[in-house]
Amino acid sequence: MKFTYPKHEKLKSRTLIDQLFSEGKSVTKYPLRLVYAQVGELNDSKIKIGVSVSKKHFKKAVDRNYYKRVLRETYRLNKDVLLGNLEQSYAFMIMYQTKDRLTYQEINEKTIQLFEKFQKDIQNK
Repeated sequence: MKFTYPKHEKLKSRTLIDQLFSEGKSVTKYPLRLVYAQVGELNDSKIKIGVSVSKKHFKKAVDRNYYKRVLRETYRLNKDVLLGNLEQSYAFMIMYQTKDRLTYQEINEKTIQLFEKFQKDIQNK
């Protein structure tokens, strides 16, 4: 598997984002939250993913951008866990929801646990 985060996997569509937050379900592994929604056929990939860090918790853009970069990197390196057995197309949003300044290693561990929790959640349905 290629460990890339190509342009066609980035969640940019306003309609998909609105659908994600109106119809989506979520899985949480403190301090991360994964909101997901099954979407119709995507033309170029099985998933679309976006990341978000709250301005409420990190006032400086430098800090928000750092955590968004870390979230994208942990996704890129661990997306094989997320894509494990997906038959349907999904839209995802990963959110960092705390003031705590975790290290890269801690965020990476939490991301893996979050993706595994998502896999269990969709298998149970």
